[in-house]
Amino acid sequence: MGALCLFFSTIEYLFPKPFPFFRLGLANLPILVMLPVVRPGYILLLVLLKVLGQGLINGTLASYVFLFSAAGSFSSAAVMLASQRIFGRHISLIGVSIFGAIASNAVQLFLSVTFIFGKTAWVIAPLFFTLGVVSGVAVGVFAQRFYDRSRWMSGIREYYG
Repeated sequence: MGALCLFFSTIEYLFPKPFPFFRLGLANLPILVMLPVVRPGYILLLVLLKVLGQGLINGTLASYVFLFSAAGSFSSAAVMLASQRIFGRHISLIGVSIFGAIASNAVQLFLSVTFIFGKTAWVIAPLFFTLGVVSGVAVGVFAQRFYDRSRWMSGIREYYG
């Protein structure tokens, strides 16, 4: 799953970005589909592998971009884990993905305001959160469909279930 995160991250960087700060979040697909299957510690390990791998591949390991990515990814994972635990079967991977996207955006916006751009960063907040929710829905829909329909995923659920 860590390798899939890196693969999707690499694929994601091939697409042109409409905004410098925007990423679709394809690298979160393996995390989302494994969320209902494995224990939280494995999810956090997967997030760590994703963040470190992205930093190494993209050359951002020693930059503020890495810190933003790490903070956004871990806050997203924490909120996704919490939302799944709180809502249980009453929430789909789409809802979990939206919660994760909002958490990631909120932390990254907070870091932008606090350490880099100051209060002017609030100007991009509405667009940032809107794009985050849209990408959260898109990634969540794909993850939910894959989780429900994939025979491969069915085998993984049986193995861990």
